[in-house]
Amino acid sequence: MTRSIVVGLDGTGQADAAAEWAAQEASLRGTGVCLVHAREPVPAILVPFLTPEAKEAWAERMMARVADDLRGRHPGLSVTTRLLLTGPVPGLVAAAEESELLVLGSRALGGVAGYLVGSVGLTVAAAVERPVVLVRAGGEAPAPRGPVVVGVDVRQPVDAVLGFAFEEASRRRSRTDVVYAEQLPLFAGLGPAMVPDVRAAVAPEIRRSLDERLDPWRAKFPDVDAAPRVVIGSAALELVGAAAGASLVVVGRRSHRSALGAHIGSVAHAVLHHSPVPVAVVPHD
Repeated sequence: MTRSIVVGLDGTGQADAAAEWAAQEASLRGTGVCLVHAREPVPAILVPFLTPEAKEAWAERMMARVADDLRGRHPGLSVTTRLLLTGPVPGLVAAAEESELLVLGSRALGGVAGYLVGSVGLTVAAAVERPVVLVRAGGEAPAPRGPVVVGVDVRQPVDAVLGFAFEEASRRRSRTDVVYAEQLPLFAGLGPAMVPDVRAAVAPEIRRSLDERLDPWRAKFPDVDAAPRVVIGSAALELVGAAAGASLVVVGRRSHRSALGAHIGSVAHAVLHHSPVPVAVVPHD
């Protein structure tokens, strides 16, 4: 049975934009959308004014409104709603594990409340073992057939990340732009007066390694034109720059946790905060 795409709603315009993106993605995948709201505890000081029952009634009305809007814009789309009785992080993580994809709202430069990129959004994106897409309201409208931009590191396992990017490009009948950025040591950029400039020697070798990683995916998705690009500099800046005119940006995240807990990495973190188009965070080994 095909799983639904789960969307976390919190009543914001960013969450509404996430729901609309999820509906379009569900149409491409031939699946449905499940709208969820994870109940947060009511602070004791607000209990006399906002009871759990009142908050649940608001959540049900909010989800029903978004569901009706999606059905009106996407006839035939299966849209269900579900109120999660746990907190936002455990509720969204559990719901995501039962889905194909989790979609959340995002704010430029992050947010500090709700499911937006902030404490909850970043924690969920770092903990879920399925891809998470974060969508911004009011940003650049993603081009429906724009390229799928994917950032890779040839020194890490990237098959899950590349597989996701190629599948998305195939669904959109677009190409995938594969970006690898090599951050050289500081001394490497000091010029020939100090040390030989190694950029010309590094890039072709990395390009060959990148082509080897792409060959199996080119064979599996012959309809997708893969354009690899090796650059010297900041991966985050290159990916954010490449996002202009794209339909989606894809970044990877190591699925194992460090001693400090789950995290998404500095590149993914920067891209999430600055990309003008939706960003997919894909866990990998």
